[in-house]
Amino acid sequence: MTLDDLPPLREVLAEHGLMAKKSFGQHFLLDLNITRKIARLAQVGDGDMVIEVGPGPGGLTRALLETGAAVTVVEKDERFRPLLEDLAAAAPNLTLVMGDALTADEAKLAGGRPAHLVSNLPYNVGTPLLIKWLTGPWTPASLTLMFQKEVADRVAAKPGASAYGRLAVIAQATCDAQVVMDVPARAFTPPPKVDSAIVRLTPRADRPAPERLDVLQKITAAAFGQRRKMLRASLKPLGGEDLIRAAGLDPQARAEVIDVAGFLRLADAWKAGR
Repeated sequence: MTLDDLPPLREVLAEHGLMAKKSFGQHFLLDLNITRKIARLAQVGDGDMVIEVGPGPGGLTRALLETGAAVTVVEKDERFRPLLEDLAAAAPNLTLVMGDALTADEAKLAGGRPAHLVSNLPYNVGTPLLIKWLTGPWTPASLTLMFQKEVADRVAAKPGASAYGRLAVIAQATCDAQVVMDVPARAFTPPPKVDSAIVRLTPRADRPAPERLDVLQKITAAAFGQRRKMLRASLKPLGGEDLIRAAGLDPQARAEVIDVAGFLRLADAWKAGR
């Protein structure tokens, strides 16, 4: 059996009596035109290593396998094991790992090879997973990820935008981030209440070292934890006006107007003053 011999996903789901589970934040993407476009946006091909989280019945997985990439899927929901095992039988370049992506060791899964992350992320764990991949010890070759539209906008937002916040600073300090595709709710089964979007993230060559990144997380947590306040108030516990002036910033400014470079200067100033 090959990929071409597999029945349509809707038939497979009906045969197994499977429906999306709300507690897992599942919404199935079954439209082949969309899944193939996502695979193209991921810029993966023959011989590339791909890790996909939350494949569910395997709609996006099929599109990724069609590119010739070696795909490792991490799925928590045991209901999908038979479907994914059938898919693996038809595609020798697929590896199935049953487990929780929040605790998965991606470096081990990649086996020392550069690996791309491509996923239609479950809504309820999308942001924690992104933070893990951006700040953890393992750095992916690229990330092509689907989120709720609101979350995608927060990842790629620029200073001054209402969506700009801690997530944008951490994402853009570590990667070049861009929303590359909007996906309407009607494309999913069942349709969620909100639209989705795909974000493409490419790790920066000047990605902050782990210690600097840890401080950046501390600074942004304080600054955006009280985003309506001026920096001199929100950062008072970390050094207040002296810290802010050492970073060359205006103590009366609010966090939402400070660019990524400004936050990195704040992190450096805090570290230098320790």
